[in-house]
Amino acid sequence: MSRIVVLGVRHHGPGSARSVLAELDRLQPAAVVIEGPADADPIAHLAAAEGMAPPVALLAYAPDAPQTSVFWPFAGFSPEWQALRWALAHDVGVRFCDLPSASVLARVTEPPPRRRARPVDPIAELARAAGHDDPERWWDAVVESRTLDAESPFPTLLEAMTELRRDAPEEDVWEQRREAYMRRTLRAVLKEVDGPVAVVCGAWHGPALAEPLPPAAADTRILRGLPKRKAALTWVPFTHARLASSSGYGAGVDSPGWYDHLFTAPDEPVARWFTKVAAVLRERDLPVSSAHVIEAVRLAEALAALRGRSLPGLAEVQEAALAVLCEGDPVPLRYVTNDLVVGERLGSVPQDTPAVPLEVDLVAQARKLRLKREPVGRRLALDLRRDTDRGRSQLLHRLAVLGIDWGTPAADDVASTGTFRETWDVRWRPELAVAVIDAARFGTTVAGAAAARLVHDAATATDLVEVTRTVEKVLLTDLPEALPDVLRTLDEKAALDVDVVHLMTALPPLVRAQRYGDVRGTDTAALRGIVEALLVRICAGLPAAVTGLGEDAAREMRTAVDGVHAALALFNEREDLARWTAALRGLVDRRDVHGLLAGRIVRLLADGGVLGHDEVARRLSAQLSIGVPPAAQAAWVEGLLSGGGLLLAHDQELVALIDEWVTGLAEEDFVVVLPLLRRTFGQYSRAEREEVARAVGALDGRQAGPADEAVDDRRAAPAVAAVAALLRGAR
Repeated sequence: MSRIVVLGVRHHGPGSARSVLAELDRLQPAAVVIEGPADADPIAHLAAAEGMAPPVALLAYAPDAPQTSVFWPFAGFSPEWQALRWALAHDVGVRFCDLPSASVLARVTEPPPRRRARPVDPIAELARAAGHDDPERWWDAVVESRTLDAESPFPTLLEAMTELRRDAPEEDVWEQRREAYMRRTLRAVLKEVDGPVAVVCGAWHGPALAEPLPPAAADTRILRGLPKRKAALTWVPFTHARLASSSGYGAGVDSPGWYDHLFTAPDEPVARWFTKVAAVLRERDLPVSSAHVIEAVRLAEALAALRGRSLPGLAEVQEAALAVLCEGDPVPLRYVTNDLVVGERLGSVPQDTPAVPLEVDLVAQARKLRLKREPVGRRLALDLRRDTDRGRSQLLHRLAVLGIDWGTPAADDVASTGTFRETWDVRWRPELAVAVIDAARFGTTVAGAAAARLVHDAATATDLVEVTRTVEKVLLTDLPEALPDVLRTLDEKAALDVDVVHLMTALPPLVRAQRYGDVRGTDTAALRGIVEALLVRICAGLPAAVTGLGEDAAREMRTAVDGVHAALALFNEREDLARWTAALRGLVDRRDVHGLLAGRIVRLLADGGVLGHDEVARRLSAQLSIGVPPAAQAAWVEGLLSGGGLLLAHDQELVALIDEWVTGLAEEDFVVVLPLLRRTFGQYSRAEREEVARAVGALDGRQAGPADEAVDDRRAAPAVAAVAALLRGAR
């Protein structure tokens, strides 16, 4: 009698998982061998530890480059997971038999070998032989949806795969090495135990592991020269969404939520499924009654009977849900697909699972702040005046600095001009476990690692703007210990940077940093000095920087001027604002400044009360004179009117000047000017455009909107008669 019993499965198949459990109960093997990285044996026992809940994954990474990593995922319905849990529960020896992660990681970093693709998908070939054109539906019908009272599928699958492999071309070197290593492990296990050995592996590998095994010497030759790299292994939480084929996972399934339901439903899986579907739709205020559920079950069973299936599969239940519960509307069916068919579930691992110190600190910080790792995204509104919310903000900002994007800043749903509110979209994803390991090179705690990363980012920044943004992050993360080093770097780079636009772009983040520092209570006295020093250099270099600019450079300079002006208004230092205003005042009368920039400077000075309405009107009149080309006129007007329409709406003289200019343009000039005007007025809000329209309408004494003129009864009579007829319902 053969001692090796091959249980060929489909990865993450609930029917395969049930069949594996039934076969293990019947066989009572002396050992279980599972397809998986062989060097994971030391942590295999954690699968039975308290706190371990699938979906989870074995994570292997290179300690010297943590981003070089590989996952081996397991769901609750994965045959390999159930075999592992069975062996641990029955105190039976269990081993992983595939190539160790050290070799897999070495292969990840090497150029991919030229792989000889298999000519056919083995499952597709079996489905075609059975008369099915859809391999997924065939496998689902004969394996995943089968009942346990049927015969074991494993001998038949092994025989079928043997026939398919007989005519298939030789496997590439990597696959040969995998199967050679599996056989080496299997031989070692056979020597250790006396009874039968159950091998749980992908169905395609089954024939290579069945008895009689080839000579060990042949496998040794195949494994000679196997690449290796230092590797570390641990268990990490995983999600159903990452198990889905759509996520890019090669061995994924289309419907992990459906498969989990098939595996866990004790009875009546179809009726229980439609009950879940009804709950999902009711949560979105869609009317679904018990009668809908009953009719959907009947329709799914009828479809299965017509198609010769013993039980409805996913195709049948989806069609029934669309026809009955969703009333033919595919939009609600998407909710069912996202929430149930794919589903979203985040697994968990025991506290004693091997982890880097940074991960341990992150877990402690999240528990303290009551932040749960959830796979479903949610919006988090924070009030920074509260200790807990301020702590959450600091943690999320620190993680963002480390490249651990648990949360991303979002637009606040509540309109507010204060600095005490923040909104985040938070969602935990399995790949963040790799990001945590990668960030651990900067420190053992979140705060320490984030501070070290900020100092590192500032020192390696390529320009001044990057450093100033790093300063802003220092204040957002509330890591004052990093501020001296970052400010020192900022001072050095600012001293070497002679580009005025760079200096101007660097100023607003520093002002914002000081503002956030104020609300968080951080000492920013050193930052204030740097802001003042930068402003002095900006004001000194601005006159030369605005000379002879083309249109693109003028637009860039206008953006920089707007940024500095807004930042200084926020800074609220009278002396600094006066220095900046004087610098702008010195530019308005120069003829070598581009009209786009000159007009904008006039507008800023007018908004600040430095130039009165008469002065603005005089300058506009001069710019719109006959001697100025239409394109230059339009650029000056665009600069003046950009940033809001209130100036134009409340100054009738300016409206009259612009109206006279536009109506006096020649046709060819109007064609040139029109795009610029449309771009300018298109930036206004609807209310501002309506105000400007009223101002234009009032130029000749008419108000925009309903007319005040007397109605011409003769001309209005036909329209009045038609409306009266419609109201009476007459034809």
